[in-house]
Amino acid sequence: MKLLKPLIFSLMCVVGLAGLQAPVDAYGADTRHKAKVTKSSKAVKAKATRARTVKAVKPLRKRKMAKAVAVSQAPNAAHLAALRSSAVVILDPTTQDVLYQKNPDTVLPIASLTKLMTALVVLDAGQSMTQKITVTSADVDRLKYSSSRLQVGTTLPRTSMLHLALMSSENRAASALGRNYPGGTRAFVAAMNRKARTLGMRNTRYVEPTGLSSANVSTPSDLAKLVIAAEKSALIRRYSTDHAFSIRQGRGTSVYHNTNRLTASSNWRIRLQKTGYISEAGRCMVLYTMVNNRPTVMVFLNSQGKYSHAADANRARSWLAGYRGGKVQRGVKRRH
Repeated sequence: MKLLKPLIFSLMCVVGLAGLQAPVDAYGADTRHKAKVTKSSKAVKAKATRARTVKAVKPLRKRKMAKAVAVSQAPNAAHLAALRSSAVVILDPTTQDVLYQKNPDTVLPIASLTKLMTALVVLDAGQSMTQKITVTSADVDRLKYSSSRLQVGTTLPRTSMLHLALMSSENRAASALGRNYPGGTRAFVAAMNRKARTLGMRNTRYVEPTGLSSANVSTPSDLAKLVIAAEKSALIRRYSTDHAFSIRQGRGTSVYHNTNRLTASSNWRIRLQKTGYISEAGRCMVLYTMVNNRPTVMVFLNSQGKYSHAADANRARSWLAGYRGGKVQRGVKRRH
């Protein structure tokens, strides 16, 4: 019995300790679980916060990257610093957005660019295009004494005279067209100036239909309006961009070619063009062309050097072809 008492006491102690330890272990496990849950909740909340932050920052970052790309692709006027034309306008005729300009409102002689207005007035008159008209001594150049392959006495339909005037810049053809207008050359010139006012060409003045006179003046901005108006005529588009045209003259055939070498280039999609030159005007050119499938009007006045106007046009086309954004150059005003 004496031996059993210590054994029973020992067992009671063990059982008591086990009973006391059980709540402590349970409490400890619950505390660790709560700590783990709290930690997990905080992690989830932190992750959600980071996700919201990323969502907020990502579009901003994308916008900044897009803006950087757009700026890198935007046209840089510095690339056109080499242009030799003293007055230039390049614009989108659809939106009237000016893409580049240099002395856009400077009044300058325009040489044979005059013939675009000559063509518009001829077509506006509604005279028979098949009516034959004859080159006379009155059509001989007595201003610049320039030569012509169109012989005095040659008779051609009005449409052929217009073809030669636009494609080959034939001065005698343009003179004959004006002279055979109702009321003669004086009435024709008056009609040219009325048409200019109708088109909003406020700084333009004509004194004769060929462009041989330096008193025929305009600005790049005004000429852009003329180009847009002339491009609407299918006949002007066709005649101004034709590569060659033959006529019967005397006993032989005379073959005329386009004065604008760009019309034969595969790099260009020209819908309308006209070149011009007299010493007072320098080399001049207007184009209605497509660049990156975008209609573009280019006007170049007073360029020095035989091929400088064509070189300027090629620079401008390359500049625009590398510009994929299609937006207006920053810092250049939009035309209204």
